Amino acid sequence: MKRTIPLIIVITLCFLFAAHTFIPHKISQDFFDWYLDWVRAIAPFSVVLGIMSMTMNHSARIQRKTPNWHYSIVTLVGLYFTAAAGFIWGTQEGTPYMWIFRNVQMPMGATMFALLAFYIASAAYKAFRARSAEATVLLLAAIVVMFGQVPIGVQMFGEGILDVTQWILDVPNLASKRGIALGVGLGMVATSLRIMLGIERTYLGGGQ
Repeated sequence: MKRTIPLIIVITLCFLFAAHTFIPHKISQDFFDWYLDWVRAIAPFSVVLGIMSMTMNHSARIQRKTPNWHYSIVTLVGLYFTAAAGFIWGTQEGTPYMWIFRNVQMPMGATMFALLAFYIASAAYKAFRARSAEATVLLLAAIVVMFGQVPIGVQMFGEGILDVTQWILDVPNLASKRGIALGVGLGMVATSLRIMLGIERTYLGGGQ
């Protein structure tokens, strides 16, 4: 019953949402609005469940002294102190919550984005090595696009490089993006059908 009832609920809701999408009727719209009201009511409980899960996970890591367990202490202190600051002093400008946001959250976010630049450069170096004809084409296209995006490229090759760059972005690049989007869409449809028909059950847990 622990797996059967959730499976019935998921399959029933899947068919109802499919009917709502393909049958534009007042009844289906009223059902969807009713569902959204329930989602808004359940969302706070989901946040509480996530906080409990996060607390239990990091508390266990601290107790077992797993590698890098000190970061778990920082995570829990930051979580509860930020939440307490928001509840006690509010989230307006000049409150401790906004101080944490501006002096802790924003610098950490900027640091992460700065580190991403080095990872992207490393990945580009590995991907653009001309080991085959396809890699050579990719390398040449990347060089043209990069020169077309910076002023020095126009100074070196003239205005024509802008037209070449735009053609690369509008024709081969857009064609590949649409192919990827079609593949992702077909994969989503296949996964949705597997869930609707009860074939895909991994979301129920249990390792089966």
